[in-house]
Amino acid sequence: MRWLLAKDLRILARSRLLLALLIIYPAAIALLIGFAISRSPSKPRIAIVDETPPGETVRVGSQLVDVHQYAEHLFTDVQSVSVATRSQAIAKVTAADVLAAVVIPPDIAARLGSGTRQAGVEVIYNGDALEQSLVQSQLASALAQANLGFSEQIQKAAAQAIDLLLRGGNLGALGAPSNLIGLSQIPALLARVTAREPPGPDRSALERVSVFADFAAQNLSLSKQVLSTVGQPIKVRSTLVHGRRTPLDTFAVVVAVSISEMLVCVLLAAGGVALEREEQALARLLRGLVSRETLLVEKALLAAGCAVVVAFALLAGVGAFVTLGWSRVLLWIVALAFAALAFGALGVAIGALAREVRAASLLAFLLSLPLAFLALVPAGSVASGFYDVLSAISFVFPFKAALQALDAAVNRASPPLGSSLAHLAVLTLVFASIARLGLTRAE
Repeated sequence: MRWLLAKDLRILARSRLLLALLIIYPAAIALLIGFAISRSPSKPRIAIVDETPPGETVRVGSQLVDVHQYAEHLFTDVQSVSVATRSQAIAKVTAADVLAAVVIPPDIAARLGSGTRQAGVEVIYNGDALEQSLVQSQLASALAQANLGFSEQIQKAAAQAIDLLLRGGNLGALGAPSNLIGLSQIPALLARVTAREPPGPDRSALERVSVFADFAAQNLSLSKQVLSTVGQPIKVRSTLVHGRRTPLDTFAVVVAVSISEMLVCVLLAAGGVALEREEQALARLLRGLVSRETLLVEKALLAAGCAVVVAFALLAGVGAFVTLGWSRVLLWIVALAFAALAFGALGVAIGALAREVRAASLLAFLLSLPLAFLALVPAGSVASGFYDVLSAISFVFPFKAALQALDAAVNRASPPLGSSLAHLAVLTLVFASIARLGLTRAE
């Protein structure tokens, strides 16, 4: 095996361009996929037309909100471009300088301050469906946040008003005279007055008023809870059944590294075995020089070693930009090693079944990328029966198990690392057996 390994290393060293492409191309593909997964959409350019008078404010309870500041807060999720008039905004949308334009009408302050009329803004889109979808999503999120903010301010103002009604005192903020009695004080005051009244119709009327005042005070104090429920009728409480929350950027790193390791390992192992057959060296090697098992193990170990080096270098390089737990680096290496052995076994199986290097390389490439995408299909995105089929396909190939193992090693995700390593070990034996059978039939 030592001499066979030295021969293969000389071949790799002699083909420097092929070796560089074998490393750079999978790494580039993996980084592009990881970048696509982790990167959020950039802020779209939106033209903003503020037609309100300068310094226009909206009173919400006891607070004054500047309309211009409200507009700036409203569009923090987009790249705003201020324009003076609606016609200028339309011109920018038509010229594709901006994706859309938002026109804030001059009466928005009056409508917001009235509390009875709904305010509105005009959104002007261009004709591209994809860009419309992006802008609508961004603006819908911004408007939802702004409406929630105003709802909270109105809720606080209403709660303060209810407290004033219950306590009494200076109710000037509500347009009432100062130093009025509070609703919560009325039952006790009526009780004292009623006690001095002789039995009769007047006392009965006062008692009825006292009962109503007591009932009104009790229920008005509950109104603040009602306002809180109306302001946020559904509160989300997240519960994770198993594992831990994995940040999207670190998961994208795991995906990129796993794809890179798979491509390097499978292509190198498949090409190595197929090259021996294409150069008609396979028969000579198997005539007493090495056994079939030794040949397959050497090719798989060579490919696995190269893939682990490339994958770890990629993981360490990306780790300079994304926060990773370096205290678990030994677990990274274990996961990468088990995954590389499984990918190497898959590669030698492909090389043993193919008759030439070009066919082996093409088959390895055509098989690898679909396996990666199948493993990334989330549950619920397709019909349950079809998802079960995809899961079964992913189960019998090593990419998904390798992805789960590396994710568990890097992010402490589920399933646990041990089960994924055991899965990879079983797949290594299965594909090694297939490769052994393929070499036997090739003789």
